Amino acid sequence: MMDINEIREYLPHRYPFLLVDRVVELDTDAKRIRGYKNVTINEP
Repeated sequence: MMDINEIREYLPHRYPFLLVDRVVELDTDAKRIRGYKNVTINEP
């Protein structure tokens, strides 16, 4: 639904404080967002 480039348009946060990599579900009526954060060994 939203990739990292689209998310960055909405959020002021940048690495390492950007804690979402992808939004897969957005329900504005229920005020709910489901997303993913990819965690690698290089994460601080």
